[in-house]
Amino acid sequence: MSVDHLISPFRDKRTILALSNAIKKLASKLEKKLVIMEVCGGHTHSLMKYGLLDLMPNNLEFVHGPGCPVCVMPRACLDEAYELASMKDSIVLSLGDMMRVPGSYGSLIQAREKGLDARFLYSPMQALEIAKENPHKKVIYIAIGFETTTPMSASVLLNAKKEKLKNLFFHINHILVPPSVSAILKDPACQINALLAPSHVSVINGAQIYSPLVDRFQLPIIVSGFEPVDILESVLMLLKQALNKEARLEIQYKRAVSYEGNTKAQELVNACMEVREDFEWRGLGNIKRSALKLKEIFASYDAEKVFKEHLSHKTSKENKACKCGEILKGIAKPLDCSLFATTCTPQNPIGSCMVSSEGACAAYYRYKRV
Repeated sequence: MSVDHLISPFRDKRTILALSNAIKKLASKLEKKLVIMEVCGGHTHSLMKYGLLDLMPNNLEFVHGPGCPVCVMPRACLDEAYELASMKDSIVLSLGDMMRVPGSYGSLIQAREKGLDARFLYSPMQALEIAKENPHKKVIYIAIGFETTTPMSASVLLNAKKEKLKNLFFHINHILVPPSVSAILKDPACQINALLAPSHVSVINGAQIYSPLVDRFQLPIIVSGFEPVDILESVLMLLKQALNKEARLEIQYKRAVSYEGNTKAQELVNACMEVREDFEWRGLGNIKRSALKLKEIFASYDAEKVFKEHLSHKTSKENKACKCGEILKGIAKPLDCSLFATTCTPQNPIGSCMVSSEGACAAYYRYKRV
């Protein structure tokens, strides 16, 4: 069954042109440049894919944020995944892009090439079946993602407990959007004065999670959909607030996002996870209370605790020429990096922003090479 009739209004050329003209008209009245950070990698790809940046006036700039979970995963976590795969009788599972990110030992795909059992999943629920099919193996799910994917990990965990699976473990790397954005906005080098907030995250936790950012940093925030019309409407909403010298939280993506979010999904997560005191973000450094971990009552499922003696907890340095850290902070663009599209390509990624399909460098490589 075709869904084109549902999507086509949000990609309509006439609507896009009308919104573009309205944006240019309002932007001409700005007293200073409007610097918008689109936090989500999905928004970055839409901006590039549909050429929306080319429709923007010179005094309106987009910078790309940390909303790509694979991009911000520290090398230490990647190394721990490799170390877990190196254990005898272990099977390590993760989602697609995570398999390709290189740590200091290499990537999980390279681990598989060396004979280790590392597998990618289409759905986290597959972890349950793999654990049942391999009762004498230690099956470890490397769980990553923002608030969007956390309920799925929680559901798998609670099902594992219900089915009394003793050989399925979880290495939790779920991270939170608001603390990371707050860390960026606090940086003295930050020039951002408006935010395009992630919508998939907001479907789960609600637009409410951005209210403290509006209050603290006094900047407009719009929760936007991903289609061209969604994004341009959101830019128009940001412009209107900027011209009126307002700082409010608004939802453009009302067909999917509410202020409260999905309370059932939130309850699922709260039942088995809690906030970590510290978490190291690739490119951003340590950010307090910015990630989740399993609650103590689920310690027997926690790979970090069960296999502690197998994990080195080492730190490893990034390639100094890679600008992924600055890109994630919105300080640099992919084209500013000397490695971009030369040494660093999707086939041979140096930095995590090129590895992930949601990364800014991957978007520029696909849509905006010069």
